[in-house]
Amino acid sequence: MATRQQYWLRWLATSAIISCLLVLANAPFASAQERQEDDQSFSIGGVVKGVIFDPTTYAPALISYDATMRDWNSSQPFFRNGYVEYNARFTVSGRPNDTAVSYVVGRDQILKDTLTILGTSAAQNLSSRLVESALLARFPEHRKVVKTIGWIQRIGLASLMSYNLSAAHYKQAGYNVTRARELGYR
Repeated sequence: MATRQQYWLRWLATSAIISCLLVLANAPFASAQERQEDDQSFSIGGVVKGVIFDPTTYAPALISYDATMRDWNSSQPFFRNGYVEYNARFTVSGRPNDTAVSYVVGRDQILKDTLTILGTSAAQNLSSRLVESALLARFPEHRKVVKTIGWIQRIGLASLMSYNLSAAHYKQAGYNVTRARELGYR
C-alpha cells in the first residue's frame, strides 16, 4: 500500500516524464547555424543550466527534509519512554503502531526520501523548461509572457509540493514539542 507521499511523488514523476516526451516529440530543434543566429532556440545546455540554478528545484526537498527531521527529532523523547511509531515506514516490523527504528535508520530513510523528492522536483522542472523552450521557439514574440508563465508554474508547483510533503510533519513536530514539555520529557 503506497503512502500519500509516495503516490504524490509517483504522480509528479509520471506527469514530468509524459510532458518531456510530448515536448521532445514536437519540439522544433534548430540546426547549429540557426542556434547561433537565434539565441531563443531550443538548447539542452540552457535547459539543464536552468534546472540546476533554479531554487524551485531544491526547495521542496529541503523543506520536506527540515519538516520530517523536526518531526523525527521531536518524536525521540516519546520513543525513549515506550511510545510506538504510527508511520509504518519508521517501524521495525514495517507495520503501524509498532516499535520505532533507531534514530540513524530513521534519519537515513528521511535522507532517501529527500533524494527521491529532489529527483522528482528536478524532473518536473526539466519538463517545465522543455515546454517553455518549445513555446519560446514557436512564439518568440511572446518571450516575456512564456517566461512569466514558466516561473508561475514552477513556483506554484514547488509551493504545492513543499506544502503537501511538509505541513503534517511541521504540525506533528509542534504537537510533539508541546506534549513533551507537558510530560517533562527531554
